[in-house]
Amino acid sequence: MRTSTRTSTRIAGVLTGLALALGGAALAAPAAHGDVTACINQVERELQGGEAPDSVRMACYVGLTGEHEQCVTGLTASGVTNGTAVSACRVAPQ
Repeated sequence: MRTSTRTSTRIAGVLTGLALALGGAALAAPAAHGDVTACINQVERELQGGEAPDSVRMACYVGLTGEHEQCVTGLTASGVTNGTAVSACRVAPQ
């Protein structure tokens, strides 16, 4: 139980750090928000109506910065199929 709590805390910390780091990028390019939304929407279609978890949202924000491979890795680690991850990350930085 202790390991699970420690892991959850670590993941929450990493996601918070990414959100803070990428917040400036999102503010600097407000038009790109729609592209992140397109990335998230592609993943949600695969989930068949399910809402994308925070890990998917963060991976799409990473894709916004142009880090395609990191975006794909983040999405597949969240359980998204590779094909959907590749196409979703492709729309993020546009």
